[in-house]
Amino acid sequence: MAIPQTLSAKPRVLIVGGGYVGLTTAQLLQKKVKAAGGIVTVVDPMPYMTYQPFLPEVVGGHIEARHAVVSHRRHLKDSEIITGKVTAVDHDGRTATVELSQGETVELPYQDIIMSAGATTKTFPIEGLAEHGIGLKTIEEALTLRNHVLERIEAASVMTDEKAKSRALTFTVVGGGFAGIETVAEMEDIIRAAVGANPRISQTDVRILMVEAMGRVMPEVTEDQAVGVVEHLRGRGIEVLLNTSLGSVVDGEMRLVNMKDKSEADRFESDTLVWTAGVAANVVAKNSGFPVDPRGRVTGTATLQIADEDGKVLQNAWTAGDISAIPDLSGGGLPDGTCVPNAQHASRQAKVLAKNLLAASYGQGQLSEYKHDSLGAVAGLGMFQGVGNPLKVKINGFPAWMAHRGYHALAIPTVERKIRVIGGWVNELVLGRDYTPVRDLENPYGQFQEAAGGVKKKEAAKG
Repeated sequence: MAIPQTLSAKPRVLIVGGGYVGLTTAQLLQKKVKAAGGIVTVVDPMPYMTYQPFLPEVVGGHIEARHAVVSHRRHLKDSEIITGKVTAVDHDGRTATVELSQGETVELPYQDIIMSAGATTKTFPIEGLAEHGIGLKTIEEALTLRNHVLERIEAASVMTDEKAKSRALTFTVVGGGFAGIETVAEMEDIIRAAVGANPRISQTDVRILMVEAMGRVMPEVTEDQAVGVVEHLRGRGIEVLLNTSLGSVVDGEMRLVNMKDKSEADRFESDTLVWTAGVAANVVAKNSGFPVDPRGRVTGTATLQIADEDGKVLQNAWTAGDISAIPDLSGGGLPDGTCVPNAQHASRQAKVLAKNLLAASYGQGQLSEYKHDSLGAVAGLGMFQGVGNPLKVKINGFPAWMAHRGYHALAIPTVERKIRVIGGWVNELVLGRDYTPVRDLENPYGQFQEAAGGVKKKEAAKG
C-alpha cells in the first residue's frame, strides 16, 4: 500500500505512543531529525499526552481536565502527528501498520521505531466488572468519575427510597496502590464538600470503601508510613479493607472476598466502583512482533534498544516507559531487576533514548546506559495532606502535600501547562473548591433531540 500523499516520504523516526516517553522524545528529536533530512512521526489514538499523576486531582476538582493533558500539535510543531494506533510491525521490512481514527489502514515505512505506548489498566475476570467499573488511566475517566460522584450526591438528596439512596451514596475504590489511595482521598474530600453544601443529606449517609487484596497499601512507602496512611483514611471515615478482593459485581451488588480464607467478607450495593488495581503493558507490545517478557513488556537493554531472547540488540528499534522491560542498574527496581513503571523513569528514559538514537542513527555522540536512583515518592491525600519519602526523608501531612505538588508541577511537560496548573491551584486557594458537576456528558445531545422531537410531534399534530 502506497503512503498517502498527505504523509511524509522522508526517512521516518516512528514513535508508537504519544505519552510521557513519546512526547518527550519527540520534543528532543524533532528539530535534529528534521535538520538531518528526516521526520519524527508520532502515532497515538489521542491527540494529546495525559499526565496521569494528576488524574486524582482532576477527580478532586483541583485541576481542570484539559490542563492535565498536553497537546501534540501545539508542542510538536516539527513532528508529523497521526491520530490512530499501530496494529502490527514488520521490523525486517521496516514498516508498521497503522489504523487511522477514520478506520482506514496505512502502511508506514520507518528508519527507526520507538515503542513507547505506555500501559493500560490491568483487570481480572470478575463478573460484572466491565459493566459497572470505571478505571483511572485516562482524562476522560477522571472527568467522568468526578461528575458521576457529584451527580450521585445530588440525585440521592431527593430520593425517598432509602435503599436507592444508600446505594447512590456508597462509593467503592478497588486497589491500594498510589493511584487508589490518592483517588479515594480526593473522592472523600470532594464528597465531604458537596454533601456539606446540600442540606438534604448528611455525612453519616455516605459510605466510602477502599478495598485492597494485599495486607498493606502503597508498597512505594515504608511499612510504618503505609500503616499511617490507613489510620489517616480511617480517621476520615473511609473503610479500608485489607486482605480483601472484589469477588463479583452484579447489578450493582458488590461481593467482597476475604483473601485469607476465601470467605465472603461483605455484600452491599453501590453505584460507584473505581478500579485502580494495577497496570499492564499496552497490548501493542504483543502485537508488534518484538520480544516481550512474561509481563507482556517489550524487552530492552540499558541503552534502551530492543533486544531478543538472547540479548541481541535489534538495530533501529528502541523502547522505554511502562511498555518496556528495562534493567534497573541502580538495583532498586522490581523483583525481576527491571525498572518500576512510573513517570519518574519514563521522563528520564526518554532523554537517554533520544540521545542514543541520535548517536546510533545519525552519528551524533556515543551510546550511554540508563541508570537512575529513585528520588523517592510522594502522594497527595487530598487538600493539605500527603505522605512520601523524597530523597529517603519521611514526610507526612502538609510538607508531603507541598512536595507532591512541587514535584509534579515541575514534572508535567511544557511551561504552558505548568502555568495553567499552578494558576488553577492559586484560583482554588483564593476562591475555594469548585464542586459543580457537568451533566449529561454521556448524552450531550439529549436536550436538543428532545426539543427537535417535540417540534416534529407538534407539526404532526397540526397535519
